Amino acid sequence: MGRSPFTLAAAVTAALPGAEVTGARSLSADGDARFDSAVASLADGRELAIRVADDDDTARELAAEALALRALTDGARAMLPFRAPAYIGETRLGDARALVTELLPGFQIEAALVPAGRGAAESMGSSIAAVHALPTSVVRGSGLATRSAEESRAELERLVDTAAATGRVPARLTVRWRDAVADDELWRFESTVILGGVQATSFLFEDDPERGPEVVGLVGWHGLSVGDPALDLSWLSAAPDAAADVHAAYARSVDRAPDSGLEVRARLLAELEFARWLVHGDSMRRPDIVDDAAALLDALAEGIRDDDLNVVDSRGVGVDSALDALDRVPQDTAAEIDTSMHTDAYNPEELWANAPDESDPAQTETAPHEALPGTATGRRADESAHRAEMLNIETEDLSGVASLFAGTSGVAGAREDSHPLAPREDTDDDADDSDEAQRAARAALQRWKSSSSE
Repeated sequence: MGRSPFTLAAAVTAALPGAEVTGARSLSADGDARFDSAVASLADGRELAIRVADDDDTARELAAEALALRALTDGARAMLPFRAPAYIGETRLGDARALVTELLPGFQIEAALVPAGRGAAESMGSSIAAVHALPTSVVRGSGLATRSAEESRAELERLVDTAAATGRVPARLTVRWRDAVADDELWRFESTVILGGVQATSFLFEDDPERGPEVVGLVGWHGLSVGDPALDLSWLSAAPDAAADVHAAYARSVDRAPDSGLEVRARLLAELEFARWLVHGDSMRRPDIVDDAAALLDALAEGIRDDDLNVVDSRGVGVDSALDALDRVPQDTAAEIDTSMHTDAYNPEELWANAPDESDPAQTETAPHEALPGTATGRRADESAHRAEMLNIETEDLSGVASLFAGTSGVAGAREDSHPLAPREDTDDDADDSDEAQRAARAALQRWKSSSSE
């Protein structure tokens, strides 16, 4: 890795014969450090993003994104109220795979900073609904992954069982998750076209003088598939102010039977990111990851006041009731995560590389867009591939401190936002426990950052 922007820009001519490159610069987020990436300026005024993968995992991600962007025909794109990056071409740079796409304009808003009310929140909700309204033939006709409600349910059941078998999941969580998986009411939903785990940084905004920030672009299409629409809403646990308005706008915009279990499943998926992180560490035989995941699960178990995840008891309850502990644990776990199923391995640097510096106020600002799409979800071809992609999308959720959403200044979707839960009001004793949990979580984050740099 470490190729210069000029070397990368020169490769654009191989993917787009006849292109006249007039300039090159780095992507501000460097593809989340998982790719060599750059922006190439063309004589015709266009700007293209090029990413190069040097390992099997990132190569599979680029291949999945290329397939997804090509599946978005002109007809499908016309149905969307925003732009998706255009597929330009693919090439090789030495032995590495390279993907060239259109670079979309716009700025990003960190999940925790998305405001309530009209503007960004409502635009995000309606944009997600627009993706979910695409004909499933867009996915099926391109050979992309499809998952029925029962397949989604069985997948999570295997995840819960695998995590519980490690002996590191608090019994309270195991019971909670198994009860949710067993609740038939939760799984009566219609599978739709999904991004496979959209994040706040997947949206690109422009400011409208009257309506406020509005979504004008969406990146991170490599998880394009047919599956559970809750996957694309689980990130809302990281947006306590905006969650209700995003959900409301989504509900107004969807044209299908109401899904009474949608918010509950979204919350369940966010919680299970901890389990995915644990399973990943166990499968990699990484005791440091297992210990960190176990600490996060302990914090989650302590913060949950409601033992039930079901449609009847949870209807109308915000994600904060289930994820109270997530804002007190490190949150940058997944890369453009994919909560999805398009990679076979979990990249540690995806998980923690973008942990914000709390001492830098600039990292809490709205971030400008100049980056490439990241990871997403699909149906795994085998057990490990599926688990890895699921980890991708939501593992970032596992890092849930308040500073978690800082500093995404790269290509939209270059980093996945985490899924912290909305804060709760604590008593003095609760606050002491919370502070202790947060200190432990931050220590875990530092240990992982150190180990991942080895």
